[in-house]
Formats: sequence, C-alpha cells, structure tokens
Amino acid sequence: MRTDLFDFDLPPERIALRPLAPRETARLLVVRPGGRPEFEDRVVGDLPELLREGDQLVVNDTRVIAARLSGRRIGRAGEPAIEATLIKRLDGARWRALVKPARKLAAGDVIRFGEEGKVCFLGQIDATVEARDEDGEATLAFAFHGPVLDQAIAERGEMPLPPYIAARRRPDERDRTDYQTVFAREDGAVAAPTAALHFTEALVERLRARGVELRTVTLHVGPGTFLPVKAHDTSGHRLQAEWGRVGEEVASALNAAREQGRRIVAVGTTSLRLIESAAAKDGTIHPFAGETALFVTPGYRFRAVDVLMTNFHLPRSTLFMLVSAFCGLERMKRAYDHAIATGYRFYSYGDVCLLFRADSPPRAGTA
Repeated sequence: MRTDLFDFDLPPERIALRPLAPRETARLLVVRPGGRPEFEDRVVGDLPELLREGDQLVVNDTRVIAARLSGRRIGRAGEPAIEATLIKRLDGARWRALVKPARKLAAGDVIRFGEEGKVCFLGQIDATVEARDEDGEATLAFAFHGPVLDQAIAERGEMPLPPYIAARRRPDERDRTDYQTVFAREDGAVAAPTAALHFTEALVERLRARGVELRTVTLHVGPGTFLPVKAHDTSGHRLQAEWGRVGEEVASALNAAREQGRRIVAVGTTSLRLIESAAAKDGTIHPFAGETALFVTPGYRFRAVDVLMTNFHLPRSTLFMLVSAFCGLERMKRAYDHAIATGYRFYSYGDVCLLFRADSPPRAGTA
C-alpha cells in the first residue's frame, strides 16, 4: 500500500511531554467497528468495566535501560562530543548502538563516557568502536563486562526518550520512573511498551477482581518503533528485529482461553506482534523465544488477538499501519480526527485507545 495513505496532520501541542498522574486518569478512546456509537470517550480507570470475566490481558514485562550515553572521542586530534544510544546487546561487553555524529568515528576509536567515578575505577566507561556502518550504527566493545557494565550504564545513562520528546526537553530523573511500566522486570528495551504506562497496581487489582486474567510476555522494544516508513510503498519497508519470549505456561493458558471462547486482549503493539508471531495459522499459540520482525499492514489476517490497547501513534509509522490493519484505515483516520478535535494527548506519554478488532470472531459473553 502507498505510505502516504497513512499520513495525517497533528498539531504539535497535542504531543504530551509528561504523563498524567495518576496514570489511570489518562483518557481512553474506545473504538468498536460496527458499534453505536463508533467512538466512546472514557478514561483508563474505566477499563474493568470495558473488559469482562475471563479476558486474557497480555502485558509486556520488558524494562527500559538507561541506554543513552554521552561522551567524547579520545586518542586522536580533537575530542568531539559523541552521543550513543544502545540498541542491542551482543554479549557481555559488546553492544550495537546508534552514534551521533557517526562521521566523527572510525573503527578503532575509543569513546569515553561519564565524568564521575562510581563503579568505574577510573571514573569513566571506555568503549572501542569495532565497526561503524553507513547508517549511523556502530558496534561498541566496552572495557567492562556483565553486571559491572550494566551498573555503570545505569548510573551514567539517560532514559532514551522518543525523538519527539527528546527534541523538546532533556530526560531527567522523573523519566526513570515515568518511562517504566509497573510490569517491568526484564532489562533490555530501549523504548517503553507505552500502552502499559497507564497501569497502576490499584488498577491491576481491580481488573483481577473483575475476573480478568493477567498474562506476561517479554519483547525488548527497539528504536525501530519510532522510525517513519520512508519507502513510497509499505512493501519496501523492513522492520528491525526485536527479541521476544512467550513461555509455555502462558501459551497454554491463552490456548485454553481461546478454546473456551474467551478473548485475548493485548496491551500494546509489542504484545500483539509477539503473540501473533507465536501463533500458527489456526490461531494456536506456541512457546516462542527468538527475534520477530513482524510488520502488520492492512490485509494482514490476525490469528489470535481480539482486542488491542495502544497509544496514539506517529503518522506514516508502522504502528499506525498496525492499528489500521486491526480496525480499518478509514475508521482509524476518523478516530484520530476525533481524538485531535477533542483534545486527546498523543504519543508515548499521551492518552490511549481500546480497539476491538474489525473481523474478530464471536466470543463468549457480551462486549
């Protein structure tokens, strides 16, 4: 499909720079294909009323690391400032990273990150550039290894806020909490699974009291989630692979629920893409551990997920394409027009949608 079909205009003032507090006070736009009304304005705290007993709420327990490091090149003429955003761990000491300005680096260069010593004996973290690509990515080999390196990165790094926020303000200590979900357990993401940012422990307890069952998966979100599709046609775009896991116990529980006609509700596009990657053509979900680069566009036949909770996304992004596949492109354009006109807050720290799948099969109970 033509990429420009997924374009829309968003006033800059609609981009949220901070989350609401408490989190569950964020607005929730309910979109029901064929429903009357088609759109319903609620708040996240209403979620227990909108779901039903037996629904399987699938959340992503990835934890965002403080992946943005600032430093300087050392060892040859000049010491230009260098910023690196870690994007994929290769082993105990090596990371793939996005580096700026990449043109200032060559294989063999050393970058020194940090100023004051904590766990680092000399006060800095040094990393050697093993290789640099033309697209601005580099392989960095750090002088520290394993847990010591993890602690040093956590101490010196900043939260890797999305470009549309980072361009307007620097990350700060608040973001170390704000940009982390209540489900975060497994270190490895460089972007938050933002739909889950709206949950609080109190909301989770109310959902459980409603009879909604919580299932946990892991997908380490990469920076590709923010990249616009530059190709003129969606067929020319390739999604960056991300590592994920669906455990055997979770897969069995979801399959049992499906057999009983109960719904799978994905919290976030990351949970949806992982469950769909683990599902066979007949919808059976298998245990999964590995990388997925599933790129969902209109025409995709969903195998397992019935309901999706997700934030409002960038124009021309793979995520807006995914929600358009889930509910229909024209319907999602109308939904976004409604959200803009009525003051919803957009993107990672913004408000959220609850989307019911356009072609979802009948399930037990009522919506």
